[in-house]
Amino acid sequence: MLADSDTRWKWGALTAQRIAPGASVDGLLLRGRATPTARQLGEVGVRAATLREVTAAEFLRAADRDTYDVVVLSCVGGTVQAMLHGLAHRHGGADGRRPVTVTGYVGVVYEKLADGLLLRHGADVVLANSAYDAERFRAVYEGVGADAGSVVECALPFLGGAPYEKSEERPHTVVFAVQPSVPAGRADREYLLRRAAGHARRHPDREVLVKLRSKPGEHTTHIEEQPYQKLAARLPGGLPDNCRLVYGHMGEVLDRTDLLVTVSSTAALEALHRGIPTAILTDLGIREALGNHHFLGSGCLASWDQLDEGLLPEADPEWTARQGVVADGSYEAAFDAARDRVAELAARATLPPITPYYTLATAPGYLPGVLARHGLDPSGAPGPDAAADRPASGLRRAVRAAVRDAARGAYRHGVQRVAPVIRRMGEL
Repeated sequence: MLADSDTRWKWGALTAQRIAPGASVDGLLLRGRATPTARQLGEVGVRAATLREVTAAEFLRAADRDTYDVVVLSCVGGTVQAMLHGLAHRHGGADGRRPVTVTGYVGVVYEKLADGLLLRHGADVVLANSAYDAERFRAVYEGVGADAGSVVECALPFLGGAPYEKSEERPHTVVFAVQPSVPAGRADREYLLRRAAGHARRHPDREVLVKLRSKPGEHTTHIEEQPYQKLAARLPGGLPDNCRLVYGHMGEVLDRTDLLVTVSSTAALEALHRGIPTAILTDLGIREALGNHHFLGSGCLASWDQLDEGLLPEADPEWTARQGVVADGSYEAAFDAARDRVAELAARATLPPITPYYTLATAPGYLPGVLARHGLDPSGAPGPDAAADRPASGLRRAVRAAVRDAARGAYRHGVQRVAPVIRRMGEL
């Protein structure tokens, strides 16, 4: 399983276990700015048989049928496309003995539907997390004349947990699940934090938890320009005693949640699956840029004012069923089709060539750039710099690791400190 961030590790590792129960899962972390830390990996609660950091070239050298039966590509769309072309180049002249390729999305697909889907085309199996997504995915592929047979409906692999029951043994607990980049602006993020703190002051008998994604210095799928930890430290009056910042496994946090509040986090689907009252905030508008438009028709759209007055939204059962987050016992069966498809493909002695929709004929002005970002030439072959990715001595590995860590730190510093200052100067 190849992943390039904390959330994609979570989706990929759990998907691998769902579609190939009992199989040994080797974890490969694609080297980059978002490579997760040991703490982030541990928070997911999934253990891989082996775990190592690799470059694109190292992955392509290792991905053969003698090593892996199935490869789950749990990466951003451009990376998936590059790996598919790299695998196609490597196995193009072989005897068809190659791993089965599986990919998909880590959560709600509310933006870049066509872009992301076409970058994933070419995989043997493209997983759709709901009936709604499966219909949209097939429509995109068929709309460009591409084969849509790879689309297989399943569900998000990390749903589960005990159905919600109100407990009288603990305070009513409200969890505000934050997101690294939604909203992006400091004023909007300060507003949401201020409202969460205000809800706690208005309801001193409740506990309000601000669920954070990462600790300072850690890397995520999206870099936070304005971390809530820093905003909380500067909040006038600070956080009340019954409002605090928390980390940890989302499933464990949901075990004590009576109301989940978010802008558009996938945590909303986890809560809805359990039957936990869930509020999708409308305070900043219902906008595509925020992703909360995905929840139109859900019955969950609400503002902090309404929540302050005691509203507990009730989700529309037809909407949740279409989104694959029903709590009626059918969840485990949602992976049957994917398991059957993967098992059938893995049992074949040979597989057909990997044929992505994007080629030098269909996207000559786009594809080369996608491949070049991962060190591949337009044919999918590793470029001349790939030799630098070959195994190095212990000292060279240590030096490279130190340089990578410094570069990641510089990138984060630039995003969180320098970029906001430049933007403010430009507004003067």
